[in-house]
Amino acid sequence: MRILLFSACLLAAGPAFAADDASACAEGITMIRDALALNPPEAAVPKLKKALRVAEREQKEGEFDECLDAVADARKVLGR
Repeated sequence: MRILLFSACLLAAGPAFAADDASACAEGITMIRDALALNPPEAAVPKLKKALRVAEREQKEGEFDECLDAVADARKVLGR
């Protein structure tokens, strides 16, 4: 019985988690664009462009967890 209650709670919370991920994804894409606009070191540019391309594609597909992975990759490149 507890398992059913727990499962129901997770299902109810699912849309809230998805909204948070969608928002974090959009913020991450903005962060990558801003970093590219600031002329980062030449070695970082291709990695940031790839992270941006992947994040934008995953955002369009609704795969926000994969978008956040690409944003995390960009943060590593930037040392954040």
